[in-house]
Amino acid sequence: MADNTRKDPRDWASGDDPMAGAQKSYLKTLAEQDHETPPEDELTKAEASELIDKMRQKAGLEA
Repeated sequence: MADNTRKDPRDWASGDDPMAGAQKSYLKTLAEQDHETPPEDELTKAEASELIDKMRQKAGLEA
């Protein structure tokens, strides 16, 4: 059975908008937990979402 409840972030209508404050904060938290520097670039919502997924996977958290 296909899971159509998750849409690719690149297909979001707001994917090109600047990342949300919550995304920026969560990226900072994930980076600090992994002893990395948070991204300095301003990301789009889609880019931030994809990076969050990658960082969660690296940390062994469910995506």
